[in-house]
Order: sequence, then structure tokens, then C-alpha cells
Amino acid sequence: MHIVFDIGGTKMRITTSLDGKRLEQPVVLYTPPSFEEGVRLLEETILQLSQGRKIDGIAGGIAGPLDKAKTQLLNAPNLPDWTRKPLKQTLEHLLRTPVFLENDAALAGLGEAHFGEAKDKSIVVFLTISTGVGGVRIIDGKIERNDLGFEPGHQIIDPNGPTCFGCKRKGHLEAFIGGASLQRRLGKKPEEIMDQKVWDEVGYYLALGLNNVMVFWSPDIVVLGGSLMGKIDLKRVQRMLEEWCQIYPQLPPIVSASLTESGLYGALSLLTLQKSSSS
Repeated sequence: MHIVFDIGGTKMRITTSLDGKRLEQPVVLYTPPSFEEGVRLLEETILQLSQGRKIDGIAGGIAGPLDKAKTQLLNAPNLPDWTRKPLKQTLEHLLRTPVFLENDAALAGLGEAHFGEAKDKSIVVFLTISTGVGGVRIIDGKIERNDLGFEPGHQIIDPNGPTCFGCKRKGHLEAFIGGASLQRRLGKKPEEIMDQKVWDEVGYYLALGLNNVMVFWSPDIVVLGGSLMGKIDLKRVQRMLEEWCQIYPQLPPIVSASLTESGLYGALSLLTLQKSSSS
């Protein structure tokens, strides 16, 4: 049995896989702001799901950059009390099995590369637009080697722009299109914002960010996920990109994520990759 989880700034999802290919229905819980409460909730839920059966491995994603050894968060703007806490070590001690951690957006991209819209593509870019903005580049089915992770949401779009909700710096892409930043600026939760002009502006800044991502990462495909994508006119974003990004003869496909639980599928893929690399 495999256990996989996805810890976001707002909610966490936890489930099992009995065969390493399919996931059971996930348990969805609110993410506790306290590290101690969060670890306790993870432990309790995992033990309930396993029902005494042997756990072969656990993998999960969490929002924010991790240290080089993938043991703890280095900076978690949306989960400050989880920062620099020994998450991997604590879970391994409590559950007596190996635990593998990765950035949540990176795992969502890995899931789409193995099970979703980008299956069989060599160079995949994935961006998630949700509470914050994250992303990853996948090369030949693996997360591209990096030092401290990918943070495309913190590229500077306008140095005089709004303040980023998480890191408190000005003009980041996340400050323009991230759900938490929108809520702070407009006083409404993203799902309550009905003004199409707001979402057209979000699409405009998303297109700016995608232009930068494309010219630096040159992917075969771009996959966009996250809770806010349902509000954004993707065709409009594509038209703006075609107008701006003319350095290439043609742009790669830009598609919406197809997996409901891409982060959990990415965690499952990570376990498979870890198993194959150790055998």
C-alpha cells in the first residue's frame, strides 16, 4: 500500500493506492496553520486509511520551496509555522516508513506528465494558479534538477505593482493573479468575484508570466491547473501570447490540467521513480 498526500495553503488531501496505478477517493481536510496540529492530523488520517496494513512508502507535496535534501520547508508564505520544521523526519518517526517530499506544484506537474494531459511529452511546463502560483519543468518524466525548486509565481512582472500576499515583495506574478493576493486587494474570496473585468486582467498578467516561462523553459506543452483556472478565459490568454511571443515560429499547446488530483498522482509517480532508482 502507498500513501500520498498534498498539503496546500488552504486544504490537504490524503489517500491510498493499492496497486501503484490508481488512487482511492481522497480525504480532504483544512490545512492547520500549526505544524504540530498538521503533523498530528496527517498521522491520524494515514493510520485510519491504512487500517493496519503495511505501508510501503509515503510521498507528498507541500506549498513552498524545500531544502536540498527535501526534508523541510525553507519558506512557506502561506504556512509560516511549517517553515524549517522537520516534516520528513517527524513523519518517518511517527509512521515507521520512508517519506518523500516535494513542492506541491512540482508534484502536480509530475502527475500531469505521467497520467494527464502531458503524458508522453518530453518537456512539460506546469503552472498552478490557486491560493498562490507555483510551477515546474518536467524533463523526460522527471522533475528537472534544481537547487531549491522552481518559483515562477515570484517572477517580477512590475516592480511597482501590488504587494505579494506571501512574500510581501512588490510586483510578482502571484501578486497579480494569486487567490490570496486577489482576496486581500478586492476584499472577496476568488469564487465570489463575478466582475469579468477582474478575470480579464488576471488573464492578461497570466499571459505575461507565460511569455517569460516559455522563452526561458521552451516546453513541448504548457499545462495550467489550479482552482482559479475555471475563471480565466484560456483562449484569450492564448491570443495574447500569440501576439507577444513571436520569437518562435509556433507556440506549444497550452491546455488545462485534466486530473482532478494531479498532485496526488504526482506523489504516486514520485514513489514509482524512487523505487526504480533504488532497484
